[in-house]
Parts: sequence; structure tokens; C-alpha cells
Amino acid sequence: TETTFAPKDSCTRAQIVTFLYRAAGSPEVAENVTNPFTDVSKDSVYYNAIMWAVEKKITTGVTETTFEPNSPCTRAQIVTFLYRAAGSPEVKNVKNPFTDVSESSVYYKAIMWAVENGITKGTTDTTFSPNAVCTRAQIVVFLYRASGDDASNLKLQFTDVPANAWCAE
Repeated sequence: TETTFAPKDSCTRAQIVTFLYRAAGSPEVAENVTNPFTDVSKDSVYYNAIMWAVEKKITTGVTETTFEPNSPCTRAQIVTFLYRAAGSPEVKNVKNPFTDVSESSVYYKAIMWAVENGITKGTTDTTFSPNAVCTRAQIVVFLYRASGDDASNLKLQFTDVPANAWCAE
């Protein structure tokens, strides 16, 4: 609503990709982009966002033919989207602080990139919780930290987010 944010609610994969698309300025999608997903129709509200993410190689879907737009997005998935949106940069000087993130996992580089760039600090000092559903609070913090913007002049306007909450930064 205008005065609530619902910080503990989850975000879907389509919502997260739409956040990234809008943060990029809602660019035009190339006309020659082929929709590989049987579960993303051209008349859906998130079609352009998902096709943009396909075009920019931010997503490859859950399978070759499904995106699962209405499935909750995990913490590993959102960090992977952010990492790919940044161009999948090389991870240089970071030691894995998380016991639940294996070097052999498909999202290892993305999570280490997020640690190296201060985008995530984990759910504890030693866990990232890669398979946990990403909450609205977590996604806005990831997006804010990834953007590098200074939000110190913003006034918090949500009644359900205390000014001293970890996600109010």
C-alpha cells in the first residue's frame, strides 16, 4: 500500500527481474529476441522485463523452456541475477565466509561477488541461506547496495518498517 511495504513477504522471479529491468530504465527489448519460455506469454505484464533479462543473459530460466515467473525467488537466484546484470565480473579477493555455499555450486561466483562488493553480509556471519526465499526487505537491500546510491536523504514512509530496522538503510 502507500504506507506499508510488507518487508517479510516474498518476491517472485518475475517481480525481481522487473525490479532489475526498471532499475535499468525499462529499455526497449530487441524485436528479434525469441521467447524460450512456454510459461511467459507475450501479453503478461512482465514479458518485456523477462525478455530483456534473456537478451542481456541475466536469466536462462529454471529450465530451457520455463522461467517460473510466479515462483518465489531464492537468495541465490537474485544474487545471480545481479551478478549477471553487472556483467559477471571476475571475483578477486574474497574468502568464502559461508558454510552453506560450496565452491562447486552454480551460484558460488555470484555470491562471492556479492560479498566482495558489499551487497550481502549473509543471514548470519557464516550462512548465506542460498535456497531461502528472498524477502522484499532483502531484495531492496541487495538492489540498494548493488546500485551504490546514497539514500541518506530519503525519508522512510512505510509504517511497517521501523526506522532502525536492518533493511531501512
